[in-house]
Amino acid sequence: MSAGKHLAKGSTKPALPDDGVPRLYSMRFCPYAQRAHLALKAKKVPHHSVYINLTEKPEWLVEVSPLLKVPALHLVAEKDQPSLIESLIIAEYLDEKYAHNPLLPKDPLQRAQDKILVERINVAFSAFWHIVMEDGNAVNLWPAIYTFETELAKRGTSYFSGDKPGYVDYMIWPLFERLSILQFRMKEEYNLNMQRYVKLSPWIDLMTKDEVVQSHFVSPEHHWEYFRTIKTNPNYDILA
Repeated sequence: MSAGKHLAKGSTKPALPDDGVPRLYSMRFCPYAQRAHLALKAKKVPHHSVYINLTEKPEWLVEVSPLLKVPALHLVAEKDQPSLIESLIIAEYLDEKYAHNPLLPKDPLQRAQDKILVERINVAFSAFWHIVMEDGNAVNLWPAIYTFETELAKRGTSYFSGDKPGYVDYMIWPLFERLSILQFRMKEEYNLNMQRYVKLSPWIDLMTKDEVVQSHFVSPEHHWEYFRTIKTNPNYDILA
């Protein structure tokens, strides 16, 4: 998927239509911003996307994201036009604001358990960043991934949310989309296969084909191309 260029320091704040739809300030390769894109797409919420250069942030970003973070969802139709930050907060807000296509289950206990499960992806994310950014090993990664293999087997469904993707599926997907780049870093040590992950492997195949995921999907090759630039001069516009 292509995207507009990332706006940087010295850029003019984009003139967007005065149509009242939310505005998502994002970065194309940010896994947390991807969560917001997936939630918006899954909920079928019309919105505008503006991409931000996180190395040279534009001066006007503070007007729509006071903490200079992405994702930031600017709610221009609401009183005082507030902005929401943090990907899970944005996703949960959207699910509550727009009743159609619910992502979280109605049952309070299952909702709580799903939110806890999503929090557990942070262990795997930390191990992933350690490998990609610090040339670390995968000693903590595969056990963290196996947590989700076990949970999916326990649930006995094709998706974590049942017979179709939901909150858990979309909120953990950004990590799984990026896992395949480890084959470029780890070579023969890369070990995400059908034999070891009997439940996760078909889930990954299903998610890759999902319409919502496809709307913001980046190939392993493009992810790897971006990560190769991240330590020196991040190339945010590979897909622009």
